[in-house]
Amino acid sequence: MANSPITDVIFDFCGVLLDWNTRACLEGKFPDDVVTAICADNDPHGFFHYEDRMDAGEDFATIYPDVVREQGEDIAQIFKYYIDHYADALPRTLPGMVELMEDLKRHGYGVWGLTNWSHETFHLAFEKFPRLEQLLDGTVVSGVEKLHKPNADIYELALKRFGLKAEQCVFFDDTAKNVVGANEVGIHGVLFEGALAARDSLAQLGVRL
Repeated sequence: MANSPITDVIFDFCGVLLDWNTRACLEGKFPDDVVTAICADNDPHGFFHYEDRMDAGEDFATIYPDVVREQGEDIAQIFKYYIDHYADALPRTLPGMVELMEDLKRHGYGVWGLTNWSHETFHLAFEKFPRLEQLLDGTVVSGVEKLHKPNADIYELALKRFGLKAEQCVFFDDTAKNVVGANEVGIHGVLFEGALAARDSLAQLGVRL
């Protein structure tokens, strides 16, 4: 596989192409201690869990009663605010990533997206950062497909839909289990650690920019 020429590069969105920052959405709107708890890795209020359900294809309206029952009305209202103002949690594209995509396109490589994201909020990515939509040749969104990284089926769907061969693709994700999922279907999965490191990884795989 290592000798196969790379023809296409697939990118995750949040944490790779986009800065995803829950605190940026909530800070100053709700008590500091509550925001800190929500943004912690061990968030006792389950925001990531509920958002993960949305990413897998469930509607907000279906999930919201569970948030009320499990977390209480006050936390549920904060979660509703977060989803209603989701664009505020996307402050910027990550440094160097638009330029990397532009360089890949300029040199004839395919550039694609594969993201765990709710079908109800994904449109905000392209509305806020239209250059991403211009550069990507296509994107598979988990919440639309009701499939979810790191399960093999979503990678296989992306390969089929984009008309790609796994061994000729590189996939960048900031979550280790999603990288493993890509590797398991034959894609060169790489843990994202910034644009410069991504360029180094691509160069090691034979991509010339």
